[in-house]
Amino acid sequence: MTAPENRLTISGGILELEQLRHTPAGVPVLAFRIAHASERIEAGQQRRVECELPAVALGETALLLRGARPGDGVRLAGFLAAKSLKSRQPVLHVERIEFTEGMNHGI
Repeated sequence: MTAPENRLTISGGILELEQLRHTPAGVPVLAFRIAHASERIEAGQQRRVECELPAVALGETALLLRGARPGDGVRLAGFLAAKSLKSRQPVLHVERIEFTEGMNHGI
């Protein structure tokens, strides 16, 4: 049996950024939302795909994002986890970010 996978890569534009905060252990945390739009082929037909996704970055990735602005283009890679014990809404936990528009760096 193969190990379960939880990996997501998505690109889009930053919609909104919350203020940088820190965990009780001092780890930087930055929550934000990304908007994605693309054209995909599904069941042999072209389809317009649009969605918004909540995301969170911790550590160095959060520090990179603190200089970003709404509208900046990004390519994100990470994993999905529930927002909290009470809310099962998925949130993308960003492990890797590449700025595609607006900023000239990324990791």
